Amino acid sequence: MGSLPLLLLLLLLLLVLSGAGFGGGVRLGGGGYEDWRLGTATYVKEFQPHPLNDGGGACGYGDLDIFRYGRYTAGLSAALFGRGGGCGGCYELRCVNHIQWCLRGSPTVVVTATDFCPANMGVADEAGGWCNFPREHLELSEAAFLRVAKAKADIVPVQFRRVSCDRAGGMRFTLTGSAHFLQVLITNVAADGEVAAVKVKGSRTGWIPMGRNWGQNWQCDADLRGQPLSFEVTGGRGRTVTAYSVAPADWMFAQTFEGKQFAE
Repeated sequence: MGSLPLLLLLLLLLLVLSGAGFGGGVRLGGGGYEDWRLGTATYVKEFQPHPLNDGGGACGYGDLDIFRYGRYTAGLSAALFGRGGGCGGCYELRCVNHIQWCLRGSPTVVVTATDFCPANMGVADEAGGWCNFPREHLELSEAAFLRVAKAKADIVPVQFRRVSCDRAGGMRFTLTGSAHFLQVLITNVAADGEVAAVKVKGSRTGWIPMGRNWGQNWQCDADLRGQPLSFEVTGGRGRTVTAYSVAPADWMFAQTFEGKQFAE
């Protein structure tokens, strides 16, 4: 009998060291950690016309399968979306404190932020205004929601935290624009997932800062046609990657090129 308390103590110590439990931190790109915090989640049924289903969305990613984001995605409330700054970030979440709707054992799912969940200020927070500021809410794809809660649920309490994004291959740069401006959609960003700043360089220019047009589309007022393009990308946690000669001199609008990736 005397050995039982010792075994329980050792088990508790192992849980603490592994980061399990409600206060456990998870490693982010650049050595950062983020703890669990409380929010709420709903979901969009797959047959409903919605950006999470039809490839649209406020981040500008288009077809989520083509851009390697798959079925586990989410729209973020304004408190998390940050006017597009939250696009591409990865969140781990689990349903908590609701025995009727949460799946047994509180399993987790990791989703990528690909859309914005707009506020509905004419409705009370608890009566449908789930994305009203300053609520932290995630509107999940159906596939993601069913990993943590039952389909009959409407809105569930969750714990969530930012985690590092695991991506295959390099960052992807999709070029659009005209003779007067260049716009680039940046996708498949590992580690931070988010993009905080972008610069572009042609063979006949210095580094040109780009501004966020919308979502993860970045723009500058320059004609860079006929020049190989390099990009400097700064992630949400401040790390910078420089991808030289991503696009050759004969690049054309609507083409996508792959460049260097953030490393863990």
